[in-house]
Amino acid sequence: MSTVQIDRLLDTIVKQGASDLHISCGRPPTIRLNGKLRSLATKVIEPDDATALMKSITPEKNQQELAEVGGTDFGFNFGGAARFRASVFRQKGDISMVLRLIPNQLLTFKQIGLPLIIEELARRPRGLFLVTGPTGSGKTTTIATMIDWINTEHDRHIVTIEDPIEYYHGHKKSVVNQREVGRDVGSFSEALRRVLRSDPDVILVGEMRDLETMESAIRAAETGHLVFATLHTTGASGTINRVIDAFPVSQQAQVRVQLSTSLIAVLSQQLCARSDKPGRVAAYEFLVVTPAISNLIRENKTFRIDSAIQTGRKFGMQLLDDHLWNLYSEGKISAEETIDKCKNPGDLKDKIHRSGGTIGRTDLDEDHEAN
Repeated sequence: MSTVQIDRLLDTIVKQGASDLHISCGRPPTIRLNGKLRSLATKVIEPDDATALMKSITPEKNQQELAEVGGTDFGFNFGGAARFRASVFRQKGDISMVLRLIPNQLLTFKQIGLPLIIEELARRPRGLFLVTGPTGSGKTTTIATMIDWINTEHDRHIVTIEDPIEYYHGHKKSVVNQREVGRDVGSFSEALRRVLRSDPDVILVGEMRDLETMESAIRAAETGHLVFATLHTTGASGTINRVIDAFPVSQQAQVRVQLSTSLIAVLSQQLCARSDKPGRVAAYEFLVVTPAISNLIRENKTFRIDSAIQTGRKFGMQLLDDHLWNLYSEGKISAEETIDKCKNPGDLKDKIHRSGGTIGRTDLDEDHEAN
């Protein structure tokens, strides 16, 4: 297999609008389209093919990292058509790769269905805005949309810290500096230590992976910067608990106070397969930190946040399960998808049955994902 064929595979991804390409020995190249895996009608990948494909796109430095530690991540441009984020790793002694498509076209809030109140929050001079959800839920796209909106509408100095850089942002009204962990700086925490000396207004932390990064992000938000960060959590109250629990018990009361004053919003999202047409639609849980919610965080009453979200609709807040129910009621997603992606399956199953809907599989039958 040659570079011509990697180009053809990447071209297929772009043209079909797939999200990922999987290269694994013993099966043909496989794409993820609308959330489902589909094998391409080409030859089965042999170990030599996988190695040749890897070498055709992987920089020397990353090939060295792969040899030393068994895995590497990087981003690369595919002409003017798109950018890809690559994860290359060894399994059973052979090379496997997963390439994630990062479209060149940045979307608007309306196109990705974000609550419009986000514009108001993105104008804030300081605070911490968390975007959360499982891997592949569209967090990167959501944050890129927000950064692009600030870049287009406001004169700010935006510094992003990413591993690797995904969406490229040109300078518009703002000045944008994008730092890649491993290439431009050693670690997220190192980059955050230095960023405050570079006169930033907006800071993007690609991922809050460790305690030091969380501490630095909260401190940056407290000292007059607007900080965006991502976490692999589901739901707003779960996200707040996850941040607090990452700290030693002796510091947790202080962190609650810090979060109660610095956190401005938590957007938690899931990507769902559409049932009305090809494609996917995002379901959101959205928490805006009002004075009442700030008190709940400070007083360690996060278990009451879900009911506060329900009463906070006038601020644009919504629970994930309520949004999923709306998408199901509008015929955009199936009952199965609603149950798979929700936080409280029991409640939603009852609601679906009461509305006359049926769930077309048993709870133990997970095979529909593979078929």
